[in-house]
Amino acid sequence: MDHRMTLARLNRFTRRHALALGLATAALLPLSAHAQDKFIVMSSTTSTEQSGLFAHLLPAFKKASGIDIRVVAQGTGQALDMGRRGDADVLFVHDQVAEEKFVAEGFGIERRPVMYNDFIVIGPKSDPAGVKGNDVVEALKKLGASKSEFVSRGDKSGTHAAELRYWKAAGVDIAAAKPAGYKECGCGMGPALNIASSTNAYVLADRGTWLSFKNRGELAILVEGDKRLFNQYGVIVVNPAKHAHVKKDLAQAFADWVVSPAGQASIAEYKIGGEQLFFPNAGAK
Repeated sequence: MDHRMTLARLNRFTRRHALALGLATAALLPLSAHAQDKFIVMSSTTSTEQSGLFAHLLPAFKKASGIDIRVVAQGTGQALDMGRRGDADVLFVHDQVAEEKFVAEGFGIERRPVMYNDFIVIGPKSDPAGVKGNDVVEALKKLGASKSEFVSRGDKSGTHAAELRYWKAAGVDIAAAKPAGYKECGCGMGPALNIASSTNAYVLADRGTWLSFKNRGELAILVEGDKRLFNQYGVIVVNPAKHAHVKKDLAQAFADWVVSPAGQASIAEYKIGGEQLFFPNAGAK
């Protein structure tokens, strides 16, 4: 009898604890799912990724917000297309004309300036085309008239768009007739620099990626300081009116943080060899 009572009590104890464990597990499931959902997809440029900025910036944002960011790095044109399809929650890009068009078409809520750096023309130290100086248009005129190799990203990125503007200003119609040494790689900034290094070619690059680039070979900065080489970055939250699944609140939290004093300070703190790569300017137009 005592033995049967002991077994009954043990069974009741086991059932109570199994029930409690089940309720506790059930209570945790929404929290777990919520925690897993606390991330956004950011479509951005190869320059912000390959310069190492995001490895510095995004952990600071996660510490402040608890939000993870999954970056898809590609050319600005592709990044904007990703936003148009609703495959990203927020964009961090650098082609102001295209960005403003994206917002005007209703795909983005608002474009906000974040930071800037500059473009530079890289080439062999021997400079066979004689482009060295601080005038990008004159440099491309000389390159267009020479047979020196020039590596174009050719990927509809912000850098590629800027390059095409400079060629046009130099009177060179790339679409109609490419210069003799003009090569398109359809690739990101890092790979384009690698190709230029291996072939001793000229290339337009953003300063941030160049400063973090190690495989320089015989390459050096040849053209810099022209005000036309200014390179502005902006942040845009994808409009949930176009794509209801967009995580607007989480994306907005990042957009607000990156232009806040804390986010701007984090950008300014990022340096390589003591040299600052990006300059915050959230108050710019």
